[in-house]
Amino acid sequence: MSLPSRPSLNPPLELTPQLVPRALHLASFSGIAISHGLLTESVRILAQARPDLLGPGPIPAPNQAKLNISSVAKSVNRSFKIGYRLAYDERSRYGLNDELAITALVTRKEGPDSLLDVFLHIGFYAPPVFGSGGACLAVAGPGRDLALAKYSDWVRIRKGLEKMKPPNATELLLSNNGNELLEESVTNFFVICKVADNSSPPSTSSYRIEVQTAPVKHGVLPGIVRQLVLEICSDKGILLREIAPSWFERNLWEEAFITSSLRIVQHVDSVQASASYKDLRLKTWEDVSWILKHFEGPGPITTLIQKEIMARAEREVCQMK
Repeated sequence: MSLPSRPSLNPPLELTPQLVPRALHLASFSGIAISHGLLTESVRILAQARPDLLGPGPIPAPNQAKLNISSVAKSVNRSFKIGYRLAYDERSRYGLNDELAITALVTRKEGPDSLLDVFLHIGFYAPPVFGSGGACLAVAGPGRDLALAKYSDWVRIRKGLEKMKPPNATELLLSNNGNELLEESVTNFFVICKVADNSSPPSTSSYRIEVQTAPVKHGVLPGIVRQLVLEICSDKGILLREIAPSWFERNLWEEAFITSSLRIVQHVDSVQASASYKDLRLKTWEDVSWILKHFEGPGPITTLIQKEIMARAEREVCQMK
């Protein structure tokens, strides 16, 4: 699979159709999806389950939706070819070292034909240095509907949760019951956890370490970097279990990190949750009694996973060149 790497913006000799899809994976998407595959899959899911989230206008017939969805990737390619050249020229003109952040938005046109419009925004982005600052998470509300699709209406829904975010929190963590932690509002969530080693003799007290992250079937967006973490853990022999990390067992957590196409891997400094999940129905964060779990910087497993992702990214960039 293509990697969300962080290369320089030296342009390829020619932006061929083979290179452009790879380049799309190098940047982050918001709005409806983060890659060709997830982009078209998100449109397909919304067209079938919630066509109203695709924008105003009549609901398309199934055969029309299928035809329109198939043209999304081509539309993104055409726009990206133009935008990439313009972004590279501007970066060179101003001597910038920033990378590209790309937002793709798909919406339904108003009119009888139920056509889809594709909008592409390309901006500059300076990624944070790994280890320089950790994320501070706060459990603030339930998981998303239609989590397998990425849709812009989630931005409006997320605003309603912001009132429960303490000032020291940088991100909202989602949970349907206050114990099983799913994902952040814009990133995937992982913990490195101690679990009892049942292979040891009963007379001994032994633990093993495993990486835990909520499974997609529980309502988690299948992010590109999330999938890379799963692959790296498998390749490196790191135990990984797709299970929602338990807040009630936070005393067994050794490390935590989040992933996204923009931040790649960012360690977590702290996680906080309400002493009572029911309290999240209160008016603001000030009305809630918070419990804090703190971590001491990026741990060894988080660091290993981050380094391996970046190493794979560099190898793919070399292949692209």
